[in-house]
Amino acid sequence: MRLSTYLIFNGNCKTAFQFYARCLGGNIVAMHSYAEAPEECAQETPPEHRDKIMHARLEIDGQWLMGSDITPQCPAPYEAIKGAHITLNIDTPEEAERIYQALADNGTVQMPLEETFWAKRFAMLTDQYGVPWMINCEKEG
Repeated sequence: MRLSTYLIFNGNCKTAFQFYARCLGGNIVAMHSYAEAPEECAQETPPEHRDKIMHARLEIDGQWLMGSDITPQCPAPYEAIKGAHITLNIDTPEEAERIYQALADNGTVQMPLEETFWAKRFAMLTDQYGVPWMINCEKEG
């Protein structure tokens, strides 16, 4: 079994995944637009949505982060991610600092990166794409 996170974006999935690949050191192994869908599906897609992402997969050390843009058939307006954070468990304070700086750029910080009683470094933030993150670099023992 593999537990993965699937994110829904409001039209900026491609840009977000390119950013995450640079920031987190992963490789985009899938990036398919609605225009690439089978003909019967592609015909239902409005022209302004054809360049949006139907499915993306970023691989990081054997783990997957997946996502897409909201479907054009979705009747409700887009709502940002609520009630969850993607948690990055990072080995060194230096790497935690680097990733924190990248994700916090143009984002909103709820808790700045700092030492806590359980972690060498811990932070909570929402990045520029509306994705909530926790950065955790635990203390040994």
